[in-house]
Amino acid sequence: MKSIVMLILIVCLSIFNLNAQQQVQKEIVLVGTMHKVPKIVKHSYKPMLRRAKKYNPTAIYVESPKGNDSLSWAYLKNGWSKSYKQFYHLSDSIKNVFTPDSTKVLSLLEKDFSAMTKQDLQYLQKTFAYHRDDANFGFYSYILKHGLKGSKKPTRYEDGDLTYKLAIHQNIKLLNAMDDQRTNDKYHEGWSKCYKEGKNNGNNAIMKKLNKKDYNSAILPAIFRGLGKHTNKKKSLQTSHQLAAFTYTKNMTDGCKQGEKYWNERNMRMAKNIGDSVKASDKTRNIVIVGAAHIIGLEKELKENYPKFKITLVNEL
Repeated sequence: MKSIVMLILIVCLSIFNLNAQQQVQKEIVLVGTMHKVPKIVKHSYKPMLRRAKKYNPTAIYVESPKGNDSLSWAYLKNGWSKSYKQFYHLSDSIKNVFTPDSTKVLSLLEKDFSAMTKQDLQYLQKTFAYHRDDANFGFYSYILKHGLKGSKKPTRYEDGDLTYKLAIHQNIKLLNAMDDQRTNDKYHEGWSKCYKEGKNNGNNAIMKKLNKKDYNSAILPAIFRGLGKHTNKKKSLQTSHQLAAFTYTKNMTDGCKQGEKYWNERNMRMAKNIGDSVKASDKTRNIVIVGAAHIIGLEKELKENYPKFKITLVNEL
């Protein structure tokens, strides 16, 4: 009798442990975007939005600098992006006249979107600007402008046509920023050097040929609203990675090496931001919306450093 009880106990514990393992397994789906698309293919994000909704994510990660990433903002406040520069100075100005009430913010975020008033949305918008949270400042600015149905016309950007509409549909109140741009000046410097060096060693000819081949392969998919799916094919992702990391080059010059180094390092830091956040979170279905050129690097880093997570490319769903 005693042995039977022990056997039952062991079986029950095994089932419990198996269920527990299944429950805590976390997923990260990587979605490569085209950033801004031309007017002629302005509806390209619609099929991507449908697929993202079908996945039913519980958390969304976006290519935006974290509010507390002082190293990235030290560069971005005077860096390449006009919008980031404007947001940085807006954030500074708001800090001088406004201090958010954390209790009020938490209370507002517990509301459904449909229950939020214009004043609620404005308070949250100002709060995110105060915390230099560009991702959520942009999100709540979009809701204030377009409402919960979103923009009637395509914005042609991943944020307005994919990310924000997905977050509203999923009732996700906060987007997770995961970008890291602290060394983008060095990357751009490497890109410029690599291009100058490539004028005489054949590298630029290789780049132009690869770009043309990539462009031509996207024409038919783009016509039939399949640009997003085409962009996320493994072959397309590999090409985007090659072009961004300069690994297409026949002659790996100093400038190209510099560009590759800082591209890979940025992907490493982005992957760490994603992986550490997913690890600390209770969310299990996580979707990452990022420029397609980053996908190969992120997939590699996440699989190597977070082996317990299930890493999937969107076309593999």
